[in-house]
Amino acid sequence: MTVALPMFRETTGAVMVERASARLVRISLTDRCDMACVYCRPAERSAYLPAEERLTVAEWESVLRGLRDEGVRRVRITGGEPLLHRDVVEVVRRVAALDMDDLAMTTNASRLAALAAPLRAAGLQRVTVSIDSLDPARFAAITRGGELSGVLAGLGAAVAQGFDEVKTNTVVLRGINDDELPALVRWAWALGVTPRFIEVMGVGEGGNIWRERLVSRDEMIAKLGGLVVAGDGARDDDRGPARYLRAADGSGRRVGFITGSTDTYCAGCDRLRVTSEGTVRPCLATEEGVELTEEGKAGVPGAVAATLREAWELKPDANWKGCTEVTARAVSMLKTGG
Repeated sequence: MTVALPMFRETTGAVMVERASARLVRISLTDRCDMACVYCRPAERSAYLPAEERLTVAEWESVLRGLRDEGVRRVRITGGEPLLHRDVVEVVRRVAALDMDDLAMTTNASRLAALAAPLRAAGLQRVTVSIDSLDPARFAAITRGGELSGVLAGLGAAVAQGFDEVKTNTVVLRGINDDELPALVRWAWALGVTPRFIEVMGVGEGGNIWRERLVSRDEMIAKLGGLVVAGDGARDDDRGPARYLRAADGSGRRVGFITGSTDTYCAGCDRLRVTSEGTVRPCLATEEGVELTEEGKAGVPGAVAATLREAWELKPDANWKGCTEVTARAVSMLKTGG
């Protein structure tokens, strides 16, 4: 199937939706990861950032306090794999103490079985688990060595801890896992979890496979058959770009879709990203960003605000303005946080 893609197209005079400031920040706590998913990380694993170049727990606290004071109300902790950070529970505890409206984490759940309880106690509200297949061999192939059993144990622990919300993310890949969508939905619903499906994007390592492997949202819905009520779907207020369709059985259960390739959501994007070394990035699809100054890392009044505003001015418009296949493929998803 040929899909006309909004991403990377040349545009002039694109209408910019008015966005006063960032409301959500995604923090890449570490660039380390114990998996190497085919759409995210090269098979040849590159060196990680030295520990001394990453933000300390105290610096994260200072930076996020400054962001809060500038209007950021939601924080999502990502990686790499955030659970590999030795102080992840303490980071969560300190961020929770800042009284944000929402504190969430995206994780591959390989270590979540042991950490779900302390993370919940520290104040983590919501968890999203990345899981691209329910078949152990297929899962290992997609993640280049990941063990499905550990991820399932982690997800089960998250459900047992009673987080405000647990979701799953599945990057749908043509000819690899696109036959599993109905099974993934039924499995997630049985656990009380909301499944979400993501179009593979031409960002970072995904640039090598997206033209061949992309499955559009419309195709995904067709594969789900009568499980959901077809339509445009609705977004959760202030909860990111996913659109949700309701279950056809009237149960109120949902399935989410994130369409970064066929229906970009740049115009309404209200997020910034902070890398583990302290660069504030306006967009996933470019490595352009603004480095926090030492004053910003230390929480000096006004320093974080200046960086935030400078990064905000760099945000693309409704059609990836300034983003090309070249800039997108140069991105390290490990550093930026997917």
